[in-house]
Amino acid sequence: MSIQNRRERERAERHQLIIDAARELAEEEGWDAVTTRRLAEKVEYSQPVLYSHFKGKDAIVRAVAIEGCGVLARQLRQARPVRGQSRLRATAEAYLAFARERPALYDAMFVQQVDLPWGTGEVPQELLDAFAELVAAVEPIKGDRDLETLTELYWSTLHGFATLTHGRRLRPEHDQARLDLALSALSLGQHEDGL
Repeated sequence: MSIQNRRERERAERHQLIIDAARELAEEEGWDAVTTRRLAEKVEYSQPVLYSHFKGKDAIVRAVAIEGCGVLARQLRQARPVRGQSRLRATAEAYLAFARERPALYDAMFVQQVDLPWGTGEVPQELLDAFAELVAAVEPIKGDRDLETLTELYWSTLHGFATLTHGRRLRPEHDQARLDLALSALSLGQHEDGL
């Protein structure tokens, strides 16, 4: 391996170490605890080394969010149901489980003020992949409605559930009833077995 290749590999490893440390710190203490000083201590590099990888905390949260979208896309893909089950429901349940099990990561992806180009031509592939899984879940019920708009409504509904549940603003004993009502409303008479 050439010296140049080794340096590039080491730089990529440091880059990933910083992303992982930020996510771990946020999972332990919340995003307010993630500072470049704390990250430098956690990864045992100086702050200038961190700044050689990221312009600041916002750039780090952005990298965590992009990586999180890739994880979400894989989890939604793995949740694709077997024949006879509702993909709409399976995707919704997987999305809500992800938000519940990975709150700091979900927060970086969809709550923190991060400069991610959703809805533009500059969207990172991970974001496209996650949205594509939502689109695929909605497609069977779209009827004559605009698929992307209906998918945005589906996503907004799931995000609302995830955010309000995390904030303990909803009655937990009614989680299933809310999901049933939302999926029925989204279907608007479009019958899908197993809803």
